[in-house]
Amino acid sequence: MKKLASVLVLVFAFTLTTQAQKKRKRMQKEKMTVEQQATLAVKKMALELELSDAQQRKLKPLIKKQITERRAQFEKMKKMREEKKKLEADQRYKRANAALDKKLAFQKEMKSILNAEQYEKFQKMSKARKRGMKQRMAKRKKMAYLKKKKKERKHKDEDN
Repeated sequence: MKKLASVLVLVFAFTLTTQAQKKRKRMQKEKMTVEQQATLAVKKMALELELSDAQQRKLKPLIKKQITERRAQFEKMKKMREEKKKLEADQRYKRANAALDKKLAFQKEMKSILNAEQYEKFQKMSKARKRGMKQRMAKRKKMAYLKKKKKERKHKDEDN
């Protein structure tokens, strides 16, 4: 019985180690180029919305621009996180206002490219995607909170 238990512990430990290594490898994958990302995004939209070739050609530069801006914003935020800088209220307002202006402009462009039926379907897809992102963020925040609490309890137990 002891041998069985020790074998199970070894197998479990080995499995955890390999899973952690696989996750690390996934994180280190090379990023796709803006062109590749835009092409894939347009093709996915073409499948979902049944876009014509002309609509796809109009959408591609719009998607490219959006991806480029998103990457630039991500890099800015990453740099600020590394420098441990916090945005002031005025800066947060300006950033949020600019983001909303970009969303409105993107929506306007999409409305001009898509027909009424396609645009309605696009809005439903956008809402579903946004809902999914909110759920993932809530889950991530909950996990971070639980991890923090666990760490605090561990430190508290060590102090006692």
